[in-house]
Amino acid sequence: MKQIAVFLVLSVILISSCTSLYQKGQNQFQGGDYQLAIITFSKILEDDPENKEANFYVAESYRLTNRIEQSKAYYEKVAEEEETFDTFYRLGQSLKSQGEYEKAKEAFTKAKDLTLDDNYQKLLNREIDNIEKIEAVEDYFPFIEVENYRLLNTPLADYSPIVNEGYLYFTSNRASSGIYLATGTPYMKLMRTRVDGIKVDVQNIQPLPEFRNEENLNQGSLAISPDGNTLIYARANSRSPKDLPDVQLFASYFRGGGFTQPIWMPVNEDEFYTNTTPAFSPDGNELYFASLRPDGLGGMDLYKATKLANGDFGNAVSLGPQINTMGNEMFPYVAPDGKLFFASDGHPGFGKLDLFVAEKTEKGWDVKNLGSNINTVADDFGIFFTKYPTEGFLSSNREGGLGDDDIYYFEDKTPKPKIVNVLLNVTTKELNEDGTEKVLPQTRVVLYDNTNKNIGGDFSNQSGRLRFTLTPNQDFSIIASKSGYFTKSIAYSTIGKTPRLEDLIQDVTNVTLDTTMVLEPLILERAIVLDNIYYDLDKADIRPDAAIELNKLVKILKDNPSIRIELSSHTDARASDAYNDALSQRRAESAVAYIVSQGIAEDRLVAKGYGKRQLIIENAQTEEEHQTNRRTEFKVIEIKE
Repeated sequence: MKQIAVFLVLSVILISSCTSLYQKGQNQFQGGDYQLAIITFSKILEDDPENKEANFYVAESYRLTNRIEQSKAYYEKVAEEEETFDTFYRLGQSLKSQGEYEKAKEAFTKAKDLTLDDNYQKLLNREIDNIEKIEAVEDYFPFIEVENYRLLNTPLADYSPIVNEGYLYFTSNRASSGIYLATGTPYMKLMRTRVDGIKVDVQNIQPLPEFRNEENLNQGSLAISPDGNTLIYARANSRSPKDLPDVQLFASYFRGGGFTQPIWMPVNEDEFYTNTTPAFSPDGNELYFASLRPDGLGGMDLYKATKLANGDFGNAVSLGPQINTMGNEMFPYVAPDGKLFFASDGHPGFGKLDLFVAEKTEKGWDVKNLGSNINTVADDFGIFFTKYPTEGFLSSNREGGLGDDDIYYFEDKTPKPKIVNVLLNVTTKELNEDGTEKVLPQTRVVLYDNTNKNIGGDFSNQSGRLRFTLTPNQDFSIIASKSGYFTKSIAYSTIGKTPRLEDLIQDVTNVTLDTTMVLEPLILERAIVLDNIYYDLDKADIRPDAAIELNKLVKILKDNPSIRIELSSHTDARASDAYNDALSQRRAESAVAYIVSQGIAEDRLVAKGYGKRQLIIENAQTEEEHQTNRRTEFKVIEIKE
């Protein structure tokens, strides 16, 4: 009996102790001291791990201090005791924040079965849809690489970097004395140090010198106007009942020799609205910021205010449902080309806050996740470009950091393209009367691209050689000219003459090619036979095979616009003189007519039929000998200066 009595006394004491702890934890939770509430309720869970209320308050305390990834085990305990919409919805968020996407979908689906509210159904459908879209996310900047700036960061929080006039400004709680009881960490302050691009002076970091950081307040996410004369930041979490209850925007202005003490901005509109993470447009005439307002879509939304005549900002308007979601949109950054970068947990992302870019289109904003080379399952936010779009800073509390939020730098590491140089050796020669060739030095050779633009030219050397550097996979034309010779042009292509880029090993690969340009002497009255010009028996029509050969003459005439030619037709010795003269004249005129149809001026051409009066082989016997006599020739009869 005595032992039973002792046990009853101990039980009463334990129950009384738990009740006391529970009330203490509730008071801490309701007062916003979430970290203290976690500590208090964790003591209850040491003795009673299944305690639903204690698990619930710990889970909610983590969630409300942006540590929902740490709440999973506690929401799971609550769900075992009581299945509610809120519990499974929050559990789904926690699972998603740890990259457990399939389990998160199961939790969201379970939450759908536990509510009939249309808005909640819409919210859950979006959560599930966002998870299903993760696999389709592509890297927006595929060669950006992100690195933790370990020499700059501390185990505490460092985030929201911006650069202005050679200084890096950021938010940190490294130099604070007071403790923010909601998180159990020091209050945030604004810091500054020198910077050159993304190279930070980590030895001389100091609190913001423009104005004094207030004690026992969170101050962060600074924005500086392009002219450097206006500083705007978020101020919050005072424990004084006389201070503002929510996060508000404050501004300091450069007046005279320094900056004014920060003052509350009218753009806040209401002391009970949350307003934070400001950013200026590139011209300084617009202020972007995140706000929690009655006209919002759910969580934090992005707004834009315009600069008024008195220098304040007003007429704030929501950026609309293409940007804002039922989740949170924060940390805007407006790029020089008008693209809007921001952080969101409402668009399809990998976990908590991801970085997105919104591009203006004819249909409004097109929002894209920046991809897995920039975003993680953790919070990724606060992007700022020091050299757009190739380098800058961002903030993240991803795994592998120094403890809390860290500042990361990023650079575009696009690999240098492998280069292929096509080296074309051109040799200029002349054609001898016996059909042999010899070097023709000091010949002018000009290179044209496929738009007929002159892209190079020079004279061949004494060996008749010169070299051009061509680009791969393009078409060119080359023209060679020398006084006393027919000018000649050829088409030249490098298409298919170089290795594929994916097969290249070296950074620079030289491919050497060769071509020869043979020029013929331009001699007045010297007949030049056009081969393969045939006509049907007793006809003068130009056959397709003859047109191919005549096109070569058309090209010669176009290459040599200063010459005038006689085009002559000859027959064999068979048939009468009158017949052969008439037939050859018709054939010569038919050939001239064809050449004129190809764009050659008629006054540059003379048609002459010689019949059988200029036989090459007298007394021809074989058909082959007769064919030699049946020929079409041209000769230059005039060279215009």
